[in-house]
Amino acid sequence: MGSLPPKMYVTTDAVTFCHVPGAGLRVLLIRRRNPPYRGRWALPGGFVDEEEDLPGACARELLEETGVCPAAMSQLGAWGRPGRDPRGRNVTVAYLAVVPPDEREAAAGDDAAEALWHPARELPPMAFDHADIIADALAALGRLVLRTHLLFALLPQRFGLADVRRALEAVVGGEVTAGEARGLMRRARLDAPPDAEARGRLYRCTAGDFLAPLGG
Repeated sequence: MGSLPPKMYVTTDAVTFCHVPGAGLRVLLIRRRNPPYRGRWALPGGFVDEEEDLPGACARELLEETGVCPAAMSQLGAWGRPGRDPRGRNVTVAYLAVVPPDEREAAAGDDAAEALWHPARELPPMAFDHADIIADALAALGRLVLRTHLLFALLPQRFGLADVRRALEAVVGGEVTAGEARGLMRRARLDAPPDAEARGRLYRCTAGDFLAPLGG
């Protein structure tokens, strides 16, 4: 009879993005209260309880540690390199999450000493392999905003062409023309309500699922 396999634990981590007008794309990080890496910045996350499914555990940890509820969340991948966690053989399943700017207020809780939005491409020294996970999440976000409605989860409920263009530039990390932004908006089949101009915004996204594919 062979020996028993080593005990392995599963965690989840949330890579949560927000576009702040005038400040670019931000990622939500916590400062760890406990070892390992006490005092280092990390992604909100933690161990999956026995009765939980993975997305539920990720959403719970995000809420407990930051008070933030995402508008959309998608599984990003799994990270399990031996030695990635000093506590033992731990595999994490990371989720990409998106929050609109008017719902980005964060407050540290549970085992997070601090919760802050950081520039997504200018990270502080990170715990574990979380810098690698964020880099992969940035690449995935860049792909998703071009083929799903996810970009509009980064915007206020009502928005104009300039808002779409700025958010898209923040995600892709380069210049976007007005024509490219309009093309994305056409594929999303946005709604312009009758009172839009009075509110100072021109469009709203009525997609029931921000991860639904864009039209052709």
